[in-house]
Amino acid sequence: MTAEKAQHNKNIEKFHCSSKFGSFFGVSQQVFDSVWDRLTSPDGNSVAYVSMEIGADPDVFHPVKTILQQQKIRKSSDKELQQLLTKYLSGPRKIPNYSGGLGVLAGDTLKSFADTHIPVLAVSLLYREGYFSQFVDSEVGQIDQATSWSPEDTPTLFKLTDPENPGHPLEITVPFYNEYDHHTEAKAQVWMKLEVSEKLDYFVPEFLLDYAIPSSPPWVREAGLRLYNATSAIMKANQRRMLGTAILPLMQALGLTAQTIHLNEQHGVAVTLQLILRHLEKTLGPAYRVEMTDADILAAAQKVAQKIVYTIHTPVKAGHDRFDRSLYTGISQDTCQQILNLLATDEESPSQYNFTALAMRVNRAVNSVSRLHRDVTRRQFPDFAEKITAITNGVHHLTWISERRAKLFDTTTTLAGWRDDPGVFTHALLTHDKGFCKQLAAVWQQDNQVLIRYINNMLISHRNQMIETWINPPNYFSHLHDVVELSENVFTIGFARRFSTYKRADLIFDNIATLSDILLENNWKVNFVFAGKAHPQDEPGKTVLKLILDKQEELYKRSNGLAKLVFIPGYDMKIAKMMVAGVHTWLNSPKRPLEASGTSGMKAAINGVPNLSVMDGWWVEGYHEGKTGWKFGYEGPIQEDSLSEDPATLLYKEDSRSFYELLPKVLTLFYEQQDKYLQLAINNLLLNIPIFNTHRMAAEYVRKYNLDLNEETASRITGFQRLYRSEPAEKH
Repeated sequence: MTAEKAQHNKNIEKFHCSSKFGSFFGVSQQVFDSVWDRLTSPDGNSVAYVSMEIGADPDVFHPVKTILQQQKIRKSSDKELQQLLTKYLSGPRKIPNYSGGLGVLAGDTLKSFADTHIPVLAVSLLYREGYFSQFVDSEVGQIDQATSWSPEDTPTLFKLTDPENPGHPLEITVPFYNEYDHHTEAKAQVWMKLEVSEKLDYFVPEFLLDYAIPSSPPWVREAGLRLYNATSAIMKANQRRMLGTAILPLMQALGLTAQTIHLNEQHGVAVTLQLILRHLEKTLGPAYRVEMTDADILAAAQKVAQKIVYTIHTPVKAGHDRFDRSLYTGISQDTCQQILNLLATDEESPSQYNFTALAMRVNRAVNSVSRLHRDVTRRQFPDFAEKITAITNGVHHLTWISERRAKLFDTTTTLAGWRDDPGVFTHALLTHDKGFCKQLAAVWQQDNQVLIRYINNMLISHRNQMIETWINPPNYFSHLHDVVELSENVFTIGFARRFSTYKRADLIFDNIATLSDILLENNWKVNFVFAGKAHPQDEPGKTVLKLILDKQEELYKRSNGLAKLVFIPGYDMKIAKMMVAGVHTWLNSPKRPLEASGTSGMKAAINGVPNLSVMDGWWVEGYHEGKTGWKFGYEGPIQEDSLSEDPATLLYKEDSRSFYELLPKVLTLFYEQQDKYLQLAINNLLLNIPIFNTHRMAAEYVRKYNLDLNEETASRITGFQRLYRSEPAEKH
C-alpha cells in the first residue's frame, strides 16, 4: 500500500466505528464508545426522547458530508469503507419520516442535544411509505401518493445486527393483542441514525422501529407503513401502540438504561401502561392481575410518573388522541382497560379514552411550547394547571441559517463562536456596522435570487407536466401561452406550513379587490410564495389549499399583473430552508390562540427575515414593536370560542381587514426606506437568534431531566439557560 493510500484510509477511519450491533459511519470509535457507554451505564444517567416523527433530512444539514468534502476524502482501498463513503457523498438525501413542525422540531432538538453533549437517545418508527408525496393539480388540488424510498440506500441509516445471530438483523419482540383479544407478538427490526454534532465529537442515536417485516402480523405491518395512518380508528390506535409498547423492549435489547422518558405528544404514552404493570408485578407478585386494586394502580402510576417528562405540542382538538372504549375492549387485556378506566377518562366524552389526559396524569413534569400556549393548556386542562409550565420552542440555527448568511457570520469578528453559541449575537455590535449591513443585504439578495430562479424553473418544467403525466400544472402561470416569471428584488411574502383550517392560509386573499387596490394605488409589485401539505384525511385542509390555487388568476388579473401568487408542491425541509432565507417577510396567519408555537417563523427570523404575523405562538415573545416585524389581527384575551375551529369563529373578515390596513406600511418601508428595512433584519439577528434556538431550548429541558453532567457540559448548559427563561422565575 502506498503512503498516500495509507493516509487516505487513516483519514476515513476517523469516521468509522463499530459495536456488536454493527458497523457505522460518522464518528470515531472513541466518540462512539464514549456515548454508548453513557447510554448503557447502570446509573441510567440519560433520556429516551420519544416522537412519532423525526425530521432530519441530510440534504439540509449533514456535518459528516461537509467535513468529507472539506478534507477532499473520496476514496478508500477498504471495500466496506468505500461503500460507506460513496453512500455518504452521493446517496439519497431525504428521510420522509416527518409530516411537519413536530417532526422537524424533534430533529432540530436532537441535533442540539448532540451539539451540547446531552446524553439522549431517540425512539420513533420507520415508515416504508413515509408520510406521502404531494402532487398538485390546478383542477383537483392536492393528490396524495405513497412515498417511495429505500432506507437501505440512505446515508446515516444503519440496520442493527443481532449479536446472537451474526449476519442477521436484530429483531425485537413487542407484546400485542389483536382485534380478537388474543395475545400475539409483533416483531420489529431496528435502524439507527446517528445525529452527529457539527464537530463530530458527539452523537444522539435515533432508533427507528421497522415493523414491515415478514415475522410481524400483516395488520401490524400495514399499520406501520405510513406516518399517521388514519384509515381506520384501529389502525391509528395500533400505530400509537407500536411506538409506545416498543420502547422498553428496545432498551432491553440494546442495554440502554435511560431513567427518564420524554414523551412528545401522547403518541407513545402506552409505555406508561407497561411501566405501571411492571411496577404492580414487582410489588404484588405474579398474581398482580387478579389482586390489584384501584388504589394499587394509582400508587403505581404515581411511582411511574417520576420517570416521565411530557411535552404537549398543540391545543387543537385533532391533535389529542381519543379512542372509543369499545375499540380497546378488543385489542387490549382487561388489566390495561382497568388502568385506562382510571387514568384516561374523558369528562367531555365518557365513551372514549383520552390519551392526552393519560399523559397529563402520569408524569413528573409537563410543558407547553410557548408562554401563550401554556396559558391555553392550563385553560384546557384546569386539573393540571399548576404543574403546566412553558418551554418555548426553538430551531437548530446551524440547520436553518442559509449557507450564504453563515459564511458572512463566519467572517464577522464580533460573531466569533456563533456556531457553538448563538448567544454571541446578544452583544454583537452590528447595528452601526455599515460593512456588515451592506454584506447582509447582498447575501439576502442572493438568497432571494435562488428562490425566484427555482420558482421560475419550476413554472417552466410544469408546462410539460400535462404531457408527461395526467396532472394539470398547479400554477396559473404555467398554463399561459406567454412565459410569465417572478422577478427578483420584488417584495416576496412567504407562507409554508401544514394546511389546516385554523392556520388560515387563505386569510390575506379574503378580499382580492381590497388587496389589489392597495397595490394598484402605489404600483407596488408583490410575490406571494406558498407551500405546504394537508393531511390526507383532512378534507377541509385540502379545500384551503385548493382555494390558494383558485385565487391565482383572479389576483393576477385584478392587480394588472402586480401580484403573482405561486404554490410550490412537494414541500420538504430543503424547500423550507430556501424559502425562509429567500423571502422578504414571513407570513403567519392562524386563528389566535391555536398556533402553539410556529417554528417556521423562527427559521425566517434567524436569517434576519422579519415576520408579519398574528400575535400567536412564539411571536408573542419574538415580536418587538418596530424592531423585528409586524403584528396584525385579534390579540385580545382567550374567550369561550377561541379554541373553536368552526368556520363562523375563524375571524376572516376582522383579521384580513387588519392585514390590509398594515400592508401599505410594510411595502412603503421596503420600497422607500431600504436602510430601515434592513435594520429589521439586524434586530432579528440580535434579538431572536439568542432566544429561539434549540440549544437554549435543550438547556431548558435539562432542568427537567435531572441529569448529572460533567463540569464542561454543565457550564455550557448554564450559559444557554441564561439566554432566556421561558417560564420566568417567580418573584419573592
